[in-house]
Amino acid sequence: MHGEKGYATLEEIPTKIDVVDFFINSELVSRNVDRAIAIGAKAIWLQLGVIDSQSVDRAEAAGLVAIMDRCPAIEYGKR
Repeated sequence: MHGEKGYATLEEIPTKIDVVDFFINSELVSRNVDRAIAIGAKAIWLQLGVIDSQSVDRAEAAGLVAIMDRCPAIEYGKR
């Protein structure tokens, strides 16, 4: 997209990942949080309406910053 290479999985990305943004169905969050933890991401962000408290707890227990049910654009606009 926009001249950038896309990857099918987090594991394929060759660089360090700071934040994994979850813009997916809530049912898919759990397995992908495990992937974010495994690749050493620093944070996860679950978009508006994406809810999975157990996965957020698991991410935080692994040392990641976790934000749930918020939109980065809205949060940035509050500044």
